[in-house]
Amino acid sequence: MGKSGIEELYLAYKQDVYRYLCSLTHNPADAEDLLSETFLRAFRRLPFFRGDCAAKTWLFGIARNVWLESLRKRRPSLDLDDLLDWYLEDRLSADSDARAALRRVRELLAQKDERSSRIIFLRAEGYTYAEISAQLGISENSARVIEHRTRTWLKATLQKEGYWDESK
Repeated sequence: MGKSGIEELYLAYKQDVYRYLCSLTHNPADAEDLLSETFLRAFRRLPFFRGDCAAKTWLFGIARNVWLESLRKRRPSLDLDDLLDWYLEDRLSADSDARAALRRVRELLAQKDERSSRIIFLRAEGYTYAEISAQLGISENSARVIEHRTRTWLKATLQKEGYWDESK
C-alpha cells in the first residue's frame, strides 16, 4: 500500500480513531495530537501490516499504544493498576470499589499460568504482540490467542462476581 493507501486509511478511519482517542483522553486537543501520532506510526508500520485483522482494528491498537505511551510520559508514576484498569476498558461497575476489583483481577491472574498472566500484564503496559512474542519465545498468533482467552475468562469471572458492568 503506497501513499494513496495511507491517505485512504486516514480518510476512512480518522473520525473513528479520533472518537476512540477522545473516549480515552476525555480531551479533544489531546485526542487530535494522538490522532496525528497514530497515523504517523501507521504510515511507518504499513509495510509490516499483514492483514491478520481489519485495518480499523489495527489502527485502534496503534492508537491505544500511542495513548498509553503518552500517559507514561506525562505521569511516570502511573502504576500497573491504573494501566490494567484502562486495559480492561473501564468496564468495572461504578458502584464497586475499583481498587478491590483490580485486586481481584490480580488474584484471578495469579490462578492462571505464568505465561497467560504475563501476556495480560505486558499488554496492559502497552507492549505489542510482536514484542510479547519475542520476550516469551512464542508466536504472535499464540500471544493473541492466549490474551483473548485469558481476557474472556477474566471478563466472565468478573461478571459473575459483579465487578464487570456490560452496560458501560
